[in-house]
Amino acid sequence: MKNYFLAALLCCVAAPAYSQTCVGTCGTSGPDGVVTAPPGGTTYSYVTTSGGAPGAGQLAGEGGTNGSTYTTSVFTAAAGDALDFSFNYITSDGSGFADYSWAALLTGSLDSVAILFTARTKPFGTIVPGQDLPGVEATLSPASVPIISGGPLWSPLGGYSGDCYSAGCGYTGWISSTYEIADAGSYVLGFGVTNWADNIFDSGMAFSGITVAGVPVDPPDGRSSGAEYLGNDAHRFWRSWCSYAPASSW
Repeated sequence: MKNYFLAALLCCVAAPAYSQTCVGTCGTSGPDGVVTAPPGGTTYSYVTTSGGAPGAGQLAGEGGTNGSTYTTSVFTAAAGDALDFSFNYITSDGSGFADYSWAALLTGSLDSVAILFTARTKPFGTIVPGQDLPGVEATLSPASVPIISGGPLWSPLGGYSGDCYSAGCGYTGWISSTYEIADAGSYVLGFGVTNWADNIFDSGMAFSGITVAGVPVDPPDGRSSGAEYLGNDAHRFWRSWCSYAPASSW
């Protein structure tokens, strides 16, 4: 993988992710509106652009305005371990405003390993994987997903819950992602969502059931609504660097 993803995650997370972090708005919930209980569980985690931070949730080179990024604590895996989780993309935006979300596997030192899924708002056709986003290296089931159309009721969308800007609003329903980790080592997972071209008509992603070889990986702990976990000097340094450093310096 190219270093574009590592640069993006550093800009959103800002410091080595040795414990779970959130920039923007992350949290946990039970069934809520169009987002049902996840497969095999009763609660799920989420990131949302509602209350998101400027620049967060983006993949470098893909654009965006405000959003949220969640990064897990470091976990260990053996060669051949299966990494599994389920996700659900929800968007109140539509035609011409291509909000998007993603998940990725990185080493414990934030070197990129694999893109695990992407989803992107568009007026018709499949939105998973996300149009014009980096290729997904995990196996998705189903492999392509059209939007379930209509203004989605979901509390993490804030004031835009139930709203629909135009064709393309709705949700995907739960989709599974599975990836075989090739090498033993220490890893983290990153999840992000961003508005695109504006900062209204919010979007979000729910995710659940994250396991490595059947062992759960930590979810957001509920401290995150509207907050940035990383409030230290390192965070401020990286946010400043990302605001001014040219892409060529990545």
